[in-house]
Amino acid sequence: MQNYLTLHELRAKLGNRSRSSIYEDLRKGLLPPPVKLGARIYWPEADLEAHLQSLRGKAD
Repeated sequence: MQNYLTLHELRAKLGNRSRSSIYEDLRKGLLPPPVKLGARIYWPEADLEAHLQSLRGKAD
């Protein structure tokens, strides 16, 4: 089952980054794009984890 993160949950997972920092990271491609479900946006947790792992691999 896919787990989705709200912006608030995403901020907490990324060390309480500001909303503007998260949107800047989205613009730069450092975070995967969110999906829109109804009127809200969510980040699939598995996609986020995979994306962050790939960024860690590039840094090594």
